Amino acid sequence: MTGWKAAYVGILPRSHLDGMTVEADARRRRQHFKRSKAATTDLVAVDTLGRVVGWACFGPCRGTGTSAASGELYALYVQPSLIGTGIGRTLLEAVHARALTSGFDHMRLWVLEQNTTARRFYERAGYVADGAVQADDYDGVSVSEARYQRTL
Repeated sequence: MTGWKAAYVGILPRSHLDGMTVEADARRRRQHFKRSKAATTDLVAVDTLGRVVGWACFGPCRGTGTSAASGELYALYVQPSLIGTGIGRTLLEAVHARALTSGFDHMRLWVLEQNTTARRFYERAGYVADGAVQADDYDGVSVSEARYQRTL
């Protein structure tokens, strides 16, 4: 999946983007979720030829002060050439349905503040920025994220 590389052009430093690989990202995510021992769910969208065209991952909300009924969308990416075709919306709807059956009554997510495309996508799906922000360092550049949430 290269959707994350396309999504972050002009937001994250080029040096960081150039160093990103699917293998390294998958390894990093596996290690993170193994350490957290959180039960995660991955949903994959495939085309008629069986090729992966989208991916979403969710589970319990990370952080302090969250209830057991708080779910978090950790990632949602679509093949760049297919953005706007409804794959992302379909994946997000599937996440919401599975989250409900997993006992979550609301979802949260973090999105890069400068990623206006993603922010509009989530806002159209009923997510609202709740005022929480955090920053991560990418090759010496601080990049801010805004937290969004919605009731299921």
